[in-house]
Amino acid sequence: MISRLRGTLLRRDPDRVEVMTAGGVGYEVAIPLSVFEKLPRLGDEVELLTEHVVREDDVMLFGFLEQGERELFGRLLGASGVGPRLALSLMSALAPRALARAIVDKDVATLVRVPGVGRKTAERIALELGDKLEGLALRAGPPVKGAAAKEAVSALVALGYSSADASTAVRRSIEEGGPEEDAKALIRKALALASG
Repeated sequence: MISRLRGTLLRRDPDRVEVMTAGGVGYEVAIPLSVFEKLPRLGDEVELLTEHVVREDDVMLFGFLEQGERELFGRLLGASGVGPRLALSLMSALAPRALARAIVDKDVATLVRVPGVGRKTAERIALELGDKLEGLALRAGPPVKGAAAKEAVSALVALGYSSADASTAVRRSIEEGGPEEDAKALIRKALALASG
């Protein structure tokens, strides 16, 4: 199994890269958008943590920059009906921490916004993986608590933000200003953070 790949970055597209190893072997690796955004320039060295997926009719290599991303991808594959392409689509549409938080919070509304994810699939992912991602989701911070914070999150969701993004913005507002702020103050600060 190929678990790590280091070499020269020859090609970088939003969904895949090509890496030439020192041994002269080139690998095409599928990546989520979150990895593409952090890649070095062409010609630079890159190291990817990889997940080698072998199916009856296909052999695929998926690449990540952080261990948590690779763990999240592997756990997504453990859900019924989630193949590697759908898992990659989920990780491309939502930042890994926001995705983990949406699953833990059973935020089906956020999950169904991902292309290819219907309501039944979103509910199944949340049900099957909700308890299995808590450790990963904690890296993004615990759920917001308190009446003012929950009111602020609800207001941001009503304005069109996903539940995960709204929770993150409100959490950051509390960290910067303190939990004693009222909902209106949290909303103003969260909007400033979300747009900045």
